Amino acid sequence: MYHPTRNLSDKIFLFIKGLAMGAANKVPGVSGGVVAFVVGFYEEFIYSLQKINAKAFKLLFNRGFPLFFRYINGRFLSLLILGMLVSYFSVSKILDYFIEKKELYVWAFFFGMIIGSIYYIAKGFHHWNKRTFTFLILGTLAGISISFLSPAKENDNLIFVFFCGIISVSGMTLPGLSGSFILILLGNYVLLLVDSVNALYDTIAELLRGDTGFINNPQRLHTLRILAVFTLGSAAGLVTLSHLLSYVLKRYKNITLATIIGFITGSLGVVWPWKKTIYRVDEDGSVLLDSTGDPIIRNYQRYMPDPSLSETWIAVLFILLGIFVLLLLDWYGKKNNRHGA
Repeated sequence: MYHPTRNLSDKIFLFIKGLAMGAANKVPGVSGGVVAFVVGFYEEFIYSLQKINAKAFKLLFNRGFPLFFRYINGRFLSLLILGMLVSYFSVSKILDYFIEKKELYVWAFFFGMIIGSIYYIAKGFHHWNKRTFTFLILGTLAGISISFLSPAKENDNLIFVFFCGIISVSGMTLPGLSGSFILILLGNYVLLLVDSVNALYDTIAELLRGDTGFINNPQRLHTLRILAVFTLGSAAGLVTLSHLLSYVLKRYKNITLATIIGFITGSLGVVWPWKKTIYRVDEDGSVLLDSTGDPIIRNYQRYMPDPSLSETWIAVLFILLGIFVLLLLDWYGKKNNRHGA
């Protein structure tokens, strides 16, 4: 069981890692699981989540919260999740701004980070054989296939929404698989990560003003119901996927790592820097905005870079910067391990 001793600086860095993971999960095409993998807390994250089981709740009801909290590695999970939540209202908003203003350079930076993460994971993997190489190829093909799928139509069926909730947390548990991008492919990115969140925001604002008129608004209630089912699906997915991954990591670790390396490699097509963002538009052709004033993303259209443009070379520099950041994280992880953090 993972229960490493952490001093104050370790806890602060864990919170910062949560910020980074939350920001990565917000961007379609980027996986928070890659951050967890590279920074070195992926296995602890998975094994801590899989401790949320029947035994944990039995401890909660029979022995009290403190023992339950210790059993699930609660200090680790709470700091990490707190970082993710804070990220949603801070770091990810800054990221949204730069995506709007300097989209090419942001994607180039993430592209470089993913290249760096492939190097980071692959250099420590020394179990190549016919079997692991086969799963490397299968993982790569799966990642490439997903990156070229066309989005489906929006679907508000509650069973499908629950399934979307399970999928949405995949980016936290499966390195290389972006939950946000998968929601775009399923057609429900706008419904679940924009419209539903906006409905919750408006409802809370109205309740603070003492206005309960939304009770008589069938559309609002339906959207809130969708958000509730989506949240339940996300919670269920986080726990069930962690149990599944814990199982395969224990019994098929080499195959799993080879597949992850392949999947991350295949996902490079999703984060290809040179692409045009396609926004959701109204009937009159105007771009729709969410509650914070940001344009709502519908999908992306890829194109090849023009080597004669200076912005292309600047983007290449950002790719190199992204690789450098991953090498820096690698150095930090080694230093951290030497000090037994």
